[in-house]
Amino acid sequence: MNYWLVKSEPSKYSWQQFVKDGKTHWDGVRSYEGRNNLRAMQKGDQVLYYHSNEGLEIVGIAEVTKTAYQDPTTDDPNWVAVDFKPVKALPKSVTLETIKGDAAFKDMALLKKPRLSVGPVTAAEYKKILKMAGA
Repeated sequence: MNYWLVKSEPSKYSWQQFVKDGKTHWDGVRSYEGRNNLRAMQKGDQVLYYHSNEGLEIVGIAEVTKTAYQDPTTDDPNWVAVDFKPVKALPKSVTLETIKGDAAFKDMALLKKPRLSVGPVTAAEYKKILKMAGA
């Protein structure tokens, strides 16, 4: 199993809306690295849901339910979408400030590539985030 982090602005698509919807497809990613990360996702992979721009915090866990397929927002075959379902909200969100303050995350993609909207998370980073969140 692999671990990932996806970013969404709460005013555009919040964790709460995701939970209400019960599932979603992650589309509209237009960076090559983000696209490659979507392509690498496998069914069952765990995904940290991060509120970007507003909140700046990891708020929940999702799961990949369908691997990469043609992004429905474009006819260009180079872009893909992936389906997710919410697993659970974190008991306590983990803020970007907290992550930045912990040396264990110094190489985390969230910090190294802050503009990347879909990034990998190591197993150690994932476990530490869950521990910090009380999950």
